[in-house]
Amino acid sequence: MEYKSTGDIHEAIKGALIDNKNAVQVIDEGKLRSSVIDNLIYNAVFNQDKDIVAESRRLITIAAASLGIRSASIQGLYDAMGSGKCSGFTVPAINIRGLTYDTACAIFRSAIKNRAGAFIFEIAKSEIDYTAQRPAEYTACCIAAAIKEGYKGPVFIQGDHFQVNAKKFASDPAGEVASLKKLIKEAVDAAFYNIDIDSSTVVDLTKADVNEQQRPNYETTATLTEYIRANEPAGVTVSIGGEIGEVGGKNSTEEELRAFMDGYVKALAQGKKGISKISIQTGTSHGGVPMPDGSVAKVKVDFDTIEKLSKTAREYGLAGAVQHGASTLPDDAFDMFPKRTTAEVHLATGFQNMVYDSASFPQDLKKEIYAHLSIKHADERKAGDTDEQFIYKTRKKGFGPFKERIWNMDAKRKAAIGKELEERFDLLFKKLNAHDTVEYAKKYVG
Repeated sequence: MEYKSTGDIHEAIKGALIDNKNAVQVIDEGKLRSSVIDNLIYNAVFNQDKDIVAESRRLITIAAASLGIRSASIQGLYDAMGSGKCSGFTVPAINIRGLTYDTACAIFRSAIKNRAGAFIFEIAKSEIDYTAQRPAEYTACCIAAAIKEGYKGPVFIQGDHFQVNAKKFASDPAGEVASLKKLIKEAVDAAFYNIDIDSSTVVDLTKADVNEQQRPNYETTATLTEYIRANEPAGVTVSIGGEIGEVGGKNSTEEELRAFMDGYVKALAQGKKGISKISIQTGTSHGGVPMPDGSVAKVKVDFDTIEKLSKTAREYGLAGAVQHGASTLPDDAFDMFPKRTTAEVHLATGFQNMVYDSASFPQDLKKEIYAHLSIKHADERKAGDTDEQFIYKTRKKGFGPFKERIWNMDAKRKAAIGKELEERFDLLFKKLNAHDTVEYAKKYVG
């Protein structure tokens, strides 16, 4: 249902919510979950009237709060992991590029079944642009999905790869940092209380000394950390991640980690809370490496590096190392992450692939998306790329222009895709030993 006015909204929520402006009373949670929340989130995303969008998002946020659902920082849990108070599991951080509300619902259904409380919804700087999902919209989708599925407790929403553009930084470092600050402010204002800073792109490997290699990285990370601390809400300590090795590059070393952390601690203003985790490179690449037939090449993750650097990271009080580009790994790899004390693992492309490749995804819509990509992004085709390789690398960019068409696909098709995703999340919660973590979230986050 598309609302025509804010009056339509208040008519539609009758019997489910009473709006007292500063607080919302849920008088029929069943009605709220059955249809009201679906209509609110649709208008929060797609309505062309800014007032209707804002009012829909406001009602979602305060209705959620009245049900015990809130966006939160995972900092307390990561502090506990860093001090050895809890361990044995890896936190999945899940990027949702399209079908966001339905995918988030599938994650919450799985979390409830598995008593999981330690998992993160995230979206990268680049994904925000090509999926046409600004932070406030993404938060609304995640919070609305928690309401829909009856999930209660903290919801962790993260800005992933808030990345420094190396070329822009080289010509105008102040301008590039200012651009990132603008995005960070937008994200924190949208209740992204977990932010991953990625200035590993400016590591200078031409320098002979490892400290000098990492200097632009740790100094930039410290600058952005201080900015986040200056803009986080009262009572919230945003969980911040750093990164020492760009994904797809050479594997990270203990020497690099120590150089980064020692320099970062010195560069950070005295008394400011630092990062809670560190992303490293261990042999993966974002999205995997597509082969000529469109399949993904097998990669070998350096689990020895993960374990060694996680141990080193905890010497600095961090939760441990973070693994990126993992969603396309074989299933037998995921058991290894908790065994090797990985703090967090980032998962994105595998779920995108499941949506596109599902037998329930409309084939005519898929053909239309692929035809659009072939024209719109023709300049991204590399010499020698097969059609399959080109489509595999670019189809993530179909989610933005076709967002509403994908959202509005037949309900039975969406339900079937959601069930497939839910089963996948069931497997991942178990493989990462992230099931039965709801008590950790309650204890250390509240």
